[in-house]
Amino acid sequence: MAVSRTETRSLGRLTKYSDILVAGLVVLILVMMVVPLPAFLLDALLVLNITCALVILLLTMYTKDALEFSSFPSMLLIATLFRLALNVSSTRLILLHGYAGRVIEAFGNFVVGGNYVVGMVVFIILVIIQFVVITNGAGRVAEVAARFTLDAMPGKQMAIDADLNAGLIDEEEARIRRRTVELEADFYGAMDGASKFVRGDAIAGVVITVVNIIGGIIIGMVQFGLPAVEALQRYALLTVGDGLVSQIPALLISTATGIIVTRAAAQSSFGQEVTGQLLAQPRVLAIATGLLVMFGLVPGLPKVPFFALAAISGVLTYVVSAHEEAETKADEELKERALQARQPESVMPLLAVDPLELEIGYGLLSFADETSEDGGLLRRVTMVRRQIALELGLVLPHVRIRDNIQLSPTDYVIKIRGIEVAQGEIMVGHYLAMDSGIVTQPVPGIETAEPAFGLPALWITESERERAEIAGYTVVDPVSVIVTHLTEVIRRHAAELLGRQNTSDLIENIRKIEPAVVDELIPNLMTIGEVQKVLQNLLREGVPIRNTSVILEALGDQAGVTRDPNMLTEYARSALARVISRQYRGSGGEIVVATVDPEIEEGIARLMEASPDTGMLGPDRNFSQTVVSQVAQMAEKMAAGGHQPIVLTRPGVRVYLKRIIERVLPNVVVLSYSEISDDEKVRSVGMVSLGED
Repeated sequence: MAVSRTETRSLGRLTKYSDILVAGLVVLILVMMVVPLPAFLLDALLVLNITCALVILLLTMYTKDALEFSSFPSMLLIATLFRLALNVSSTRLILLHGYAGRVIEAFGNFVVGGNYVVGMVVFIILVIIQFVVITNGAGRVAEVAARFTLDAMPGKQMAIDADLNAGLIDEEEARIRRRTVELEADFYGAMDGASKFVRGDAIAGVVITVVNIIGGIIIGMVQFGLPAVEALQRYALLTVGDGLVSQIPALLISTATGIIVTRAAAQSSFGQEVTGQLLAQPRVLAIATGLLVMFGLVPGLPKVPFFALAAISGVLTYVVSAHEEAETKADEELKERALQARQPESVMPLLAVDPLELEIGYGLLSFADETSEDGGLLRRVTMVRRQIALELGLVLPHVRIRDNIQLSPTDYVIKIRGIEVAQGEIMVGHYLAMDSGIVTQPVPGIETAEPAFGLPALWITESERERAEIAGYTVVDPVSVIVTHLTEVIRRHAAELLGRQNTSDLIENIRKIEPAVVDELIPNLMTIGEVQKVLQNLLREGVPIRNTSVILEALGDQAGVTRDPNMLTEYARSALARVISRQYRGSGGEIVVATVDPEIEEGIARLMEASPDTGMLGPDRNFSQTVVSQVAQMAEKMAAGGHQPIVLTRPGVRVYLKRIIERVLPNVVVLSYSEISDDEKVRSVGMVSLGED
């Protein structure tokens, strides 16, 4: 890993100073035309010239889009200038010293066998191939491509504007497409002119070669007194070697020019396209195999080359045919599967209902995309599951997040077991600002209600966010609004989310740690369903079930006396007294409550006696309404004093008092004396009674 980091840093530094390197290279090329170079340095630069030309050729073969190599016209100019500078340096060494390095000497002796006549012929052939065939054709293609690209620009621009107006692309995508069209026109226009560099380079190579030969003969005969034949042999061979060394890179660059301007509709690399298209028709290969065999049987023709190529062609025919047959079989299987998909299918999977769902409009999809700047919803939902597990002891099922095209783009819906329980609306690109009670000055925004608690709030723009925070507003982002709403819905409906399987999983988890507790209770005294009802009763009133072992111990102690889930819940609450007391402890370290008049407690007890078997209160509507009214008045007084409305009553009647008031006053907490631990401080601020204060 350390090596890769070092290489990355080195590459970064090289890229950072690449402009200086390129500028220095261009200046060095110009200096080479004036300053003499030693033979060993010329050898290195000639090898560098061949290497660069080969790299450029390979790059054009692996380039899919011409704009991926948009610097090619400028690179072509620099490569041509570099070759000409090398020609000048080699000419200077040949004419001054009759020696221009080992590279040129090797090309003059080894490549053409030391015969300058053969070398001249090879050199002329290379020039003709480059000048007449490749350069001429590449220049014509570049000219036509530039003309067609310029003619097509208005139509492409209109197509981009049409897609933008139709809403198929956004402004950023339209800007990118327009820039691409401009770059294509600039590239092909530059290639049309750059092809003239290649043609001029070929002409310059011929002229330099002729000048070198004539100059070498004159210098050899006049200055060194050599015979004409010896002077021609000596200088012509070096000149031919120099010409071959220069023409080979020039030929590679010319070929690269032709490839890059002729691959306008490429979808893959050059090698993949050629292989895929040549081997696309196995019948053609089979016919070629037969023809090669026929030529091999003709008397007088060499049999080994024809039969060898026929064998290779036959193997390719077999491989391509087998591949084509496999693809055909795969296509038939796909069609058969598609046909089966249209047949009547089982509807049983459609009956499955997710325990918890969050459906969002298509305008909020970016929130669920982790790669998006606004993303993070999936990660935050995972944190909610962790928070609920630590807070309530409830292991939530996976929250299914899906898009719903039937919703408005900025709406979201929360469902529990397929039924909508909450919904909200988000303004994308805005923040929700809520009055924290210390706001010093208002900020402009769109009035709304905070979806989780219904508090008045404002949708403000990002530019107003800092101002709102300074003014005292509590500002949250849209994802936090959705997550907060989801968390509150989970808290309110925690009892519904605790299923039979979840209960079984909790019990099995306790069995691994404290097996005696579970074995004593289940299945001898209670069933999993009965334990589930007790846990649901606890969650319904916001009591955490994280201490499951304590709850099961309490149930094991009392399940032999009663099987009533409500009474068992009260025993479990008493066992969780310390947890409940800590849960409702105020900021002052004490629990602030309102007690209940014994007259109300006796009235509830009489109603319980009226229906002892059903566990429901007897029919005394006036009494119930009076109790609800008095509790509501006391709750208002406690809320006005900054206290959470908590009513304290005796054990045995707590659950029935809660049942009387929970529909009208769901946020009022009802505790019994047995649920307050001995070390807690309790302060009473009033009493709920049937008479007037």
